[in-house]
Amino acid sequence: MAAKTATYKRTRQARLMRMRTDYVLVLVVAALIILGLMMVYSSTFDMAYVTYGKPSYFLVRQLVWTALGLGILIALARIDYHVWQRWAVLLMAGTVLLLGAVVVVGSTKFGATRWLVQGSVQPSEITKVSIVIYIAAWIASKGDKIRKATYGLIPFALLIGLVTTLILFQRDLSTAVLIAATSLVMFFFAGADLLQLGAGLVFGGAVLVLMITREQFRLNRIFTFLNPWADPGGSGYQTLQGLMALASGGIFGKGIGASERKFGYVPAVHTDTVFAVLGEELGLIGCLVLLGLFVLLAYRGFKVALEASDPFGTILASGLTCSLVVQALLNMAVVTGTVPYAGIPLPFISYGGSSLLSSLAAVGLLLSVSRGTREATGARAKPTMELRRKPAGPAVSAAERH
Repeated sequence: MAAKTATYKRTRQARLMRMRTDYVLVLVVAALIILGLMMVYSSTFDMAYVTYGKPSYFLVRQLVWTALGLGILIALARIDYHVWQRWAVLLMAGTVLLLGAVVVVGSTKFGATRWLVQGSVQPSEITKVSIVIYIAAWIASKGDKIRKATYGLIPFALLIGLVTTLILFQRDLSTAVLIAATSLVMFFFAGADLLQLGAGLVFGGAVLVLMITREQFRLNRIFTFLNPWADPGGSGYQTLQGLMALASGGIFGKGIGASERKFGYVPAVHTDTVFAVLGEELGLIGCLVLLGLFVLLAYRGFKVALEASDPFGTILASGLTCSLVVQALLNMAVVTGTVPYAGIPLPFISYGGSSLLSSLAAVGLLLSVSRGTREATGARAKPTMELRRKPAGPAVSAAERH
């Protein structure tokens, strides 16, 4: 009898978890993937035909990565996210080893060494997910101690310093800044002392200024951002061509496939500046739709964080959401000339396997947190703002709360 009761409870809980799947989040990501595949084909069919004799060359490769990424998403969504809390240390150690391997034996493209396996794997993209998992697990294990410098700021700064330094060796300042910014937001959500956060921001800002001023090409990007018309055929070329593509799209755009600027005008048209092609072909309306999808993704992601049943889930969901949304906003800001140039792909839209896989993995983890949002008894979860005011210790069961 007891065995039958236990089996019934497991079946009921599994059914409840299936019912808790955030279908709005799933639909948003599906829309982004479809839009991304459309833009990959539209921005590459001419280049693919000239280079490989197959207009669909890049689209087929992106479809393969999409299928693999969806498999990862489904697998991660069905796995209890607490598993990654137990494996966080090994996951982070493996990530650091991969980043170190890139520095030693990595492949070089476009003047930067960021890839492994003949240029097909970019460990810095894996880092965007693994470091969020590790920081969430680390913060959840500290509880109130996170407000003490010896338990909070100092080890946090050492970890972020190690990871970002390895990425900076790959000449990838933009990804290093993205990871540091996401980590600081997670640290804030965890209830870290504001003085410590201020110290971290000042130190991080000083390091950023140092990294920019010691490399002439980074200084040139700042000067170009301030006045791209100073060298319209040189350093300002990419910025101006992206703006021209957006402007020529008008309100409603020229239509899918009708972009003219993608034919040898806009550099990196299928990766870093694919937003420019989207604006030219779909116009202001298309850009607003894309922005709206990411706003909705942010809303659903933070909603998952607010309703998570334990501190690890809260910090994990908020970190994953920040990573995806900040990356998207940064890419759009670069193309619109709002911030200096940074080589950041547009999640789900830009061509590239590593970026797509890491983005879909992040969504899979978000879905896993959302499926475990409430216990089978229906107990309400601790909201994020309570966690911000006073960091919680280990998760408390429903029976202990009542």
